[in-house]
Amino acid sequence: MTAAPVEVVLHHLSDDTEQVVRAYHEASRRMAGTPGLLGNRLLHALADPRALVVVSRWSDWEAFEAWERGAAHKDQTAPLRPFRDLERDRPFEIYRELARYEGSHPVPAVEGA
Repeated sequence: MTAAPVEVVLHHLSDDTEQVVRAYHEASRRMAGTPGLLGNRLLHALADPRALVVVSRWSDWEAFEAWERGAAHKDQTAPLRPFRDLERDRPFEIYRELARYEGSHPVPAVEGA
């Protein structure tokens, strides 16, 4: 078994979607090459034009935690920080993968699932 991937979901709010898109691209450029970061994506809510989320996928909890504690973390994410959805109790959630499918095939269980 392998370590369980982690996905971090950051909620954002803005009346100017294009400004968030620019900030997302800048933050993504700053995070390029970060150990354990498998990728990220920016999603726009269909029901609320002000709501966006950034979902980042990490190889495992340890990689995410090491990055979050590191000195570069705050500078890398600075472009998106002004758009965090502070109307929520928590502007982020962290999820550990328990199971997944690729096409119609299940992927073998991950550690800790």
